[in-house]
Amino acid sequence: MLGASISKNSLLLGVFALVTAGVLALTNVSTRDRIAQAERAAAEKALYELVPASRVDNDLLHDTLPTPVSMLPALGIDTPEAIHRARNNGQVIAVIMPAVAPDGYSGDIRIIVGVNRDGSIAGVRALAHKETPGLGDKVDLAKSDWILGFNGKSLGEPPAEKWAVKKDGGVFDQFTGATITPRAVTAQVKRVLQQVAKHRNLLFDIPAEAGEDNGE
Repeated sequence: MLGASISKNSLLLGVFALVTAGVLALTNVSTRDRIAQAERAAAEKALYELVPASRVDNDLLHDTLPTPVSMLPALGIDTPEAIHRARNNGQVIAVIMPAVAPDGYSGDIRIIVGVNRDGSIAGVRALAHKETPGLGDKVDLAKSDWILGFNGKSLGEPPAEKWAVKKDGGVFDQFTGATITPRAVTAQVKRVLQQVAKHRNLLFDIPAEAGEDNGE
């Protein structure tokens, strides 16, 4: 009888384990799908904040090309990531570049930079950082409109030597009580613009004969 009881309990435990595993698996799949949908929605929102849907006729999220390996060090990223391209009537009118400013006050600051075909900035957004709340976190649009100060700027406007915060002789504001964060972001945005200018033919689908750089 004892053996029968043990067998019965073992069977019940086995069934319970199977049911629990099944529930966890279903929960994981469901949660994973919801997370994926949320991440897609967040990515789309960020992209279309930089290049509004009214300007494009393609899917910004899926019209991409991998970051050329030669650009990785300047962009501050270790492996190729997606560069998103905005099109209108087939022509690439803007690119959205991934980048990381490695010298924030509390570490890396991950950003995306939208650059128009004419080399001007469509917009910049901070995606992730660990900057100090109330100080460095003003890089977030939700905390401050500081990052909107890049809109319309280019390598010629302001001049290269003025691509710095005012404390360093540049034209960009720093945060009250915090200079390191805006300094890091400003320097990285400038580097992104330099890389876009260098690889303009590749990024904007310009035939090689129309310029010198083929993006290789």
